[in-house]
Amino acid sequence: MSEIETTETVATEALSQDYHDYLDEDGMIQADPRLMLGEENKPEEITTKDLMKVWFRWWWCNEVPHSFDRMVAPSLCFGLMPVLKKLYKNPIMLGEAYQRHLQFFNTQAVWGGGIISGITVSLEEERAKALNAGEDAIDASMIQNTKIGLMGPLAGIGDSIDSGTVQYIFIALFLGMAQEGSWLGAVLPFVCFATATFIYGFLFTRMGYTMGRRAALEVMKGGKIKSVISALGVLGLFMMGIMAGRYVTISTPIAFTMSGKEFVLQQTLDGILPGILPLCAVLGLFFFFQKKGMKVTQAMLGFTAILVVLGALGIL
Repeated sequence: MSEIETTETVATEALSQDYHDYLDEDGMIQADPRLMLGEENKPEEITTKDLMKVWFRWWWCNEVPHSFDRMVAPSLCFGLMPVLKKLYKNPIMLGEAYQRHLQFFNTQAVWGGGIISGITVSLEEERAKALNAGEDAIDASMIQNTKIGLMGPLAGIGDSIDSGTVQYIFIALFLGMAQEGSWLGAVLPFVCFATATFIYGFLFTRMGYTMGRRAALEVMKGGKIKSVISALGVLGLFMMGIMAGRYVTISTPIAFTMSGKEFVLQQTLDGILPGILPLCAVLGLFFFFQKKGMKVTQAMLGFTAILVVLGALGIL
């Protein structure tokens, strides 16, 4: 053993191994970085299998420990645990890392959770290796601030894409089966949605780990991701148009005799533009939402009242 290694070992052994000696007044562990020195504390390499564990554990229990004060932070910590154990061999340093990732955290499960999990693993690995080598390491607060700074913007993207587009595409694909009475029409949209989000969620996790903090910029500003988001938006509009044309049924019974010939208004409308009444109804809702915002309950009640009145008058 070299003189330098001997000195490091003696210095490490001289440090207290009782976590109580490192607690601040708030009960948070403020560990001495020298606890990471030594060959026995050398971090292990992170593999693709480790990233899969992180993603799967986060994805599986994302909403299970949801609480008011921490939101979904326990889920993130649970996901990171296998990696943190490989990076921080010293139990005090490991406890400090656990506490760091039990602080308030809330974001969308796939786009936010996947990318931030990968970035966090990358930052923790960089920190652990630097501490073990006795070099200047990134501050723990920077890891926390990175998570907090990204959780909002990525959640906005994820909610609009996953909840606002992708899930409705799968619903539209199997809606016909549901109308025909098949239970698969109710189950398959959720199975397909879960499968698809799991796959690209893991890809986001790996991208976050590989690219680090640049991964968030790639998602929010990158050309390829923008193209994917735009394509999904266009596809979603097509699917909504197909659903409206197929499943929104509005017709008028108005008919009268003109010059000895029966005039049926619905037949005339169909000759001009088939489905014009459902189209008008959908456009009416669109302009309502555009002007008043997504007030779904108001739109539903108002639309129902209008249809009831027009039905009572014999117009529809």
